[in-house]
Amino acid sequence: MSQERPPTPVNLNGSSLLAIDQEIFRGGFNRHPFTIQHRLADHPLFTLEQLVGLAKRLPAQNVKYQAADLPVNHGLYDGPQTGLSTEETIRQIEECKSWMVIKQVENDPLYRELLDHCLDEIQDLSEPLEPGMCKREGFIFVSSPSAVTPYHMDPEYNFLLQVKGQKTVHMFDGTDPSIVSPKEREEFMASDGNYKLTFKDEYETKAQVFDLTPGVGLHFPVMTPHWVQNGDQVSISFSITFRTPTSERWSMVNDVNVRLRRFGLEPTPFGRSRLRDSAKYQAYRVLRRAKELMNP
Repeated sequence: MSQERPPTPVNLNGSSLLAIDQEIFRGGFNRHPFTIQHRLADHPLFTLEQLVGLAKRLPAQNVKYQAADLPVNHGLYDGPQTGLSTEETIRQIEECKSWMVIKQVENDPLYRELLDHCLDEIQDLSEPLEPGMCKREGFIFVSSPSAVTPYHMDPEYNFLLQVKGQKTVHMFDGTDPSIVSPKEREEFMASDGNYKLTFKDEYETKAQVFDLTPGVGLHFPVMTPHWVQNGDQVSISFSITFRTPTSERWSMVNDVNVRLRRFGLEPTPFGRSRLRDSAKYQAYRVLRRAKELMNP
């Protein structure tokens, strides 16, 4: 049995890994999707061998995988299992018909360095627009040819960097009430992304479709519904995400709105009344502090 070789640290040399049009960024950040370029397509940390090592170093709960031939309206993490181990899934990804995500890779020093290098470049542009970048997290998606990532949306600001293979992203306007109602948006944010959205075939007429190839990245505004179809090769993607005080405040206010709806009330959606949003935000903080004191 051969011994696993530790990954070689990557010397970034202070060079830029992302190429972003500043004008497009200013006009589109957290408003609508746009593409960027990156230099990670041949990066040594994204070989299957290195990803096997990463999956072994992280806690088991950080690695989720399932069968890849799922309908678009299936839940994101509740698909059937393949019976393979994590290592077997990665090594056999070309033929095992699986979809895998390695979550919170920032808990590994090598991948945290790479994540920070990328997000530092993003922060240079995002800080004037949404200050206070926090909760930096990275996710690596490894999936078989033709794999489907079911319909969902994410609670973070997200840039998906395609490293290997090709995938097609179908994106929808999360502010369109015919696609996502205010109540669904509240339930989703209050659940920190664990709320299952409903997909209808007629939504597809409103989709924006992006074909991602190695070296291309795509910006996902917070709570942008989407689903993904892989091409005919193995796909590896690196999702770099973060939050800000604004997005955290949004989540807290929506949590309060969900609680108010359970009492039969119809609360004002986030963003329509600064005064009401502030009152809900303060109420959330008081309730959270009280809960912490009761459960030290």
